[in-house]
Amino acid sequence: MAGRAPYRSVAVIGAGAWGTALASAAARAGREVMLYARDPARAEAIRSAHENARLPGIALDAAIDVTGDIARAARADIVLLAAPAQATRAAASALAAHLPAGTPVIACAKGIERGSRAFMTEVIAAALPRAAPAILSGPGFADDVARGLPTAVTLAAERDDLAQALVHALGSATFRPYHTTDIRGVEIGGAAKNVLAIAAGIVAGRRLGASALAALTTRAFAELTRLGLACGARAETLSGLSGLGDLILSCSSPQSRNFSLGVSLGRDEPPARDKLSEGEFTAPVLVELAAARGVDMPVAAAVAAILAGTVTIDAAIQQLLARPFRAEG
Repeated sequence: MAGRAPYRSVAVIGAGAWGTALASAAARAGREVMLYARDPARAEAIRSAHENARLPGIALDAAIDVTGDIARAARADIVLLAAPAQATRAAASALAAHLPAGTPVIACAKGIERGSRAFMTEVIAAALPRAAPAILSGPGFADDVARGLPTAVTLAAERDDLAQALVHALGSATFRPYHTTDIRGVEIGGAAKNVLAIAAGIVAGRRLGASALAALTTRAFAELTRLGLACGARAETLSGLSGLGDLILSCSSPQSRNFSLGVSLGRDEPPARDKLSEGEFTAPVLVELAAARGVDMPVAAAVAAILAGTVTIDAAIQQLLARPFRAEG
């Protein structure tokens, strides 16, 4: 569909906290919404309770239907893929036999696929070659979005008219998407900030102080920017909502799963395993991508090494502090 198409229905594939929050946002935008849960029993439990246990205390909007039937969900005008990054290919493949040609499929996960090093829109293009891939990312926590608190994000598609149409279909007074055609910039920001937020959490968990946290976040943004530019992203995207904005949020709040993982690591505590931290899976792939592009990302590399158990946190900190003095940039 070209222009500001009157998209009426939205399907959200993935009934986790983020998928449920996005379903709520789409309902506030006036769309007919279908929330898909892979497990039919879980779909029925959410439907019966009018609440998702992943977002306790937040009632499901009456405009949201819940289903375990992927074929039914695939009939929507817009599909939001809210499965975790490493499960996005499987979720997209499940849609393949049912999705009409030309349907916009918006990736809502922030990560890079392990093995292939593919970004989420590349995964969608490979698994759903007749779809129109797009990406939604930015500084927003599921709880805030589900409650209707003001949130601004970025939505990117290859065609500007499609990006604008999707923004108008999903946007509302409290959920404000900004459109762009810089798909890679949006994807780099979301993937890199998850990894870098783990480093910020480690700094907080080690009680290294507010000054160290500010320095870490600033140097993390420099790394994100270097990689983004090397991959063809636009500077304004990297300094916008899906880059700097998301990094600031994720490096400063315990609501961030990646930051919380870092805090646990910094305190030498076992991380909570009931919530997924995308950065844990993205870290080694991000470092591989940076190396392939000849980009220096010492903070991200330290996170990957800590997670792999090849270096201790104290040793990683000492290595970072012992780096040669240089000009800022």
